[in-house]
Amino acid sequence: MLQVKFLPFPVLKTERLLLRQVTANDAETILALRSNDEVMKYIPRPYLKSKEDALELIAMFDDKIENGIGINWGITFLNEPEKIIGIIGHYRMKPEHYRAEVGYMLFPEYNGKGIVSEALQKVVEYGFNEMKLHSIEAILDPENKASEKVLLKNGFVKEGHFRENEFYEGRFLDSMIYSKLNK
Repeated sequence: MLQVKFLPFPVLKTERLLLRQVTANDAETILALRSNDEVMKYIPRPYLKSKEDALELIAMFDDKIENGIGINWGITFLNEPEKIIGIIGHYRMKPEHYRAEVGYMLFPEYNGKGIVSEALQKVVEYGFNEMKLHSIEAILDPENKASEKVLLKNGFVKEGHFRENEFYEGRFLDSMIYSKLNK
């Protein structure tokens, strides 16, 4: 079975971006991100309501990193590493299947600039080369056409469309699964 270690924390760089660990100093930014209507539009998770909520989420990120069961990076520009513009990471790891889910969110003002694609390529590369994953999945709302476009552009293929498979806030939601294999 796959065993992953994320310590020391792997800082990743691309042409424009620095993917770094999210810290308690980022709590206000994480609160703003996870309470933004546009950001959370297709993400069936509770909004953060306070800085304390953000600090709890960051502590959960840290716990997953320490225990090798998940990893999140703050997306920043190389020339502004202190300013997080989004987050990306490997969630819901299935070590027995050499598989993890990738997820991401970005402040709306940065959409359409190739940032998620650039970060996703690096995170997928890390997942395959360093974590030794065989496959990476992404789960999305069928209405999230922008995310679907990013996944297709980056070599993910649609595995399925699940009808009303998730119950959230009093209603059933559909979800689509996309994946990429380590070739």
